[in-house]
Amino acid sequence: MGATALSALSDTALALDYPTRPVHWIVGFPPGGGADIVARILGAWLSERLGQQVIVENRPGAGTNIATEYVVHSAPDGYTLLWAGVSNAINASIFSDLSFDFLKDIAPVSGVVAYPLMIEVNPQVPAHNIAELIALAKASPGKLTLASYGTGTISQVAGELFKMRAGIEMVHIPYKGGAPMLTDLLSGHVNAAINVVASDLPHVRSGAVRALATLGLKRLDALPDVPTLAETFPGYEAVAFTGVGVPQGTRRKSSRGSTARSMPASPTRGSASA
Repeated sequence: MGATALSALSDTALALDYPTRPVHWIVGFPPGGGADIVARILGAWLSERLGQQVIVENRPGAGTNIATEYVVHSAPDGYTLLWAGVSNAINASIFSDLSFDFLKDIAPVSGVVAYPLMIEVNPQVPAHNIAELIALAKASPGKLTLASYGTGTISQVAGELFKMRAGIEMVHIPYKGGAPMLTDLLSGHVNAAINVVASDLPHVRSGAVRALATLGLKRLDALPDVPTLAETFPGYEAVAFTGVGVPQGTRRKSSRGSTARSMPASPTRGSASA
């Protein structure tokens, strides 16, 4: 996965005798969540390939806007990377006072990974499937809580669409990332949550949390007995896509030795239907 996802960056780096010092990869979520885990795995692979340390730096908050703003205002020298994703696309629509324009200020390097999502509950919640969760929510409107890993993230957007399609009221509880959200779900401080499958799968298998549905169009091989939400609401799909971005104006040179040029302004295409 790493070789394909970051080939654009590594080809550029090797062609420019880069890097000569550590590279900082800025992630807009706290340690322990899905984005952080994958960034650290790929960061270790990239460190070996480039011969310099790739430091994953967590700057959570404001639905990844804090991290994005930091990268936008960093020097366009290739030493500051952004873990970009669907939150950036969402934020451009819901925040009117951002100090940056993501489309103009961040240049794409490569796509990285698409995360499958799932709806999960604390085992104390008497719901073993989506139908039972919906029934509970309808019986006590506004009593059950549904957590997300950040306001404006795909986690929240997916939850809002679920509530709309189901015709239910659940209280949205936002967090600064998946790790603190999971901690509160495990302890029962929130009833339900939407998170990436990769980070919470061990807890599903241990029974610490209960997966009710995944949010892709097809069932996952890792959770073959867990239905998709699309089986209840046809056409429902929510996917978290991620990629690598750099400050606009960052120079690069192809491995064929062509003259360095500015990176294009349009972001890597991805899909997130929620």
